[in-house]
Amino acid sequence: MLVLTRKKNQSIIIADNIEIVVVDIKGDQIKIGVNAPKNISVHRKEVYEEIQMENKLAATNKIHINKVRELESLLKGKLPQD
Repeated sequence: MLVLTRKKNQSIIIADNIEIVVVDIKGDQIKIGVNAPKNISVHRKEVYEEIQMENKLAATNKIHINKVRELESLLKGKLPQD
């Protein structure tokens, strides 16, 4: 991990196109701004982790739904038609 010291209104640059700016400092909190291209997602870590968890859950549910549909198709083929 790279650790940097910055003051209010100072910034750092990441990969030529992402700028992190110290916007304000009050007590033990800092306010930062992130300038990044629109195609780059920027999230707080807890939000990012929640998105990842939801994506994994959705992928798992999709697998289960596909299995149910496969089973349904197999049963339709084996059950007598009304």
